[in-house]
Formats: sequence, structure tokens, C-alpha cells
Amino acid sequence: MSNIDTLIRGVSDLQMDISNDKLEKFKVYKNLLKEWNEKINITAIKDDEEIDIKHFLDSLTIFKSGKITGNKRVIDIGTGGGFPGVPMKILEEGLEVVLLDSLNKRLKFLDEVIKGLGLQNIRTLHERAEDLGNNQEYREKFDIAVSRAVASLNILSEYCLPFVKLNGYFIAMKGSDSIEEIDEAEKAIKILGGKIEDKMDVKIPQSDIIHSLLIIKKISHTPTKYPRQSGKIKKNPL
Repeated sequence: MSNIDTLIRGVSDLQMDISNDKLEKFKVYKNLLKEWNEKINITAIKDDEEIDIKHFLDSLTIFKSGKITGNKRVIDIGTGGGFPGVPMKILEEGLEVVLLDSLNKRLKFLDEVIKGLGLQNIRTLHERAEDLGNNQEYREKFDIAVSRAVASLNILSEYCLPFVKLNGYFIAMKGSDSIEEIDEAEKAIKILGGKIEDKMDVKIPQSDIIHSLLIIKKISHTPTKYPRQSGKIKKNPL
């Protein structure tokens, strides 16, 4: 069985209240992650303490944005092993969460996690962001879009901002050295209807790692021609 001592200390450092029931869910999640990781490549991080810090606690720092409360509708784009969407849902049960990824085998793992943890009002979606962002059922329907995906901010914004409703937020989780990326993405964010509201540097508890939360507010509708197809987004970023 996994231990979650580092997670317990880290949650205390973040000054968050967490019940034993929720801590148990994190333990089950970690066990499933380690078990499935032997069959398919979900994460390169396999050590108990590292999972607590670099996946669980890192994901929970998103609450420092102050934007994620109550019954908000959230989409996690390029969710991978479920980060940050699943830890967010465990901590804040009232959230409605969609976990989006283009790799189906990861989503099979996440379906197992959702079932194993008994989570309600959370589901996986096997789709490419640039296709789903043009689907009227999902376009501009979310209070919050989050992403920890590895892509430059101008590219990531075109994948994520179309999902966000007016006055909602796209929160990108980035490394601390994101100033240059922000400058490069400013034009793209404006075209897509967003405005950078804040850059928060957050220390991940129980570590010396500093990450940034880039908080982008949706101030106008995304023009209908965005998002473009993936090849165009990558080849010719806004």
C-alpha cells in the first residue's frame, strides 16, 4: 500500500481542510496509478513522495487562484493521468469535471479511477481539443478550463479558450520561467477573447519547486474560425 504522509503535510502547508475520506481517495488513486503504470505509460514519476508532490500537491495549488469554488463547471484539457482534474474533484466535490484527452488508454485508466473512488459528476472524453472546441455542446460552456499540458501558451490558449464562457477563466499551470511565454502569447490570447489577469508564482509544498498559475479571463467571444486544425495551430501559432 502507498503512504501519503507527504500529501498530508503538504495539504496542511496549503492551509486546506481535507477529510480522512478524501485522503483515502488519494491513497486509492495513487495505488491505481502505480498499478496501471506497469501496464501503460501514464507517468514517469513512480515514487510515493514524488507522486504526492509533483502530481497531487501541484494539482491542488490551482485552488490558490481563488477562481475554483462550489459547483463550477471545469474542463481539464490534455488531462493525461488526471492532473489537475481528479485531485480538484476529490478536494472540491461540488465541481462538475470533464477530463479531456486524445489518448484513449489513459482515459480507460481514469474511468477505473472514477469508479474506484466513487466520484460523481466527473467523466472522461476521448477527443481532440481542436475538434471539441468547435462542437456547440462544449464551446464556451465551461466556467473554468485548466491545463497542465506541455505546450507553449499561445498554442495552449487556442486549444483551451474556446471552451470558456464569457467572464470565465482559463488557468494554465506553467513553470516559473514563463515570462517570455506570456509575452509571446499576448497577441494570441487577445485574438481568442482572453486577457491575462494575473501570474501567480506558487511554491509546491514539501519541495523547493516554484510553478506559475497563469490566470486568463474570457472577456469576449472566441471568433468562430478558432480553434483551427491541429497542424495549423502548431505550424502557424497565433
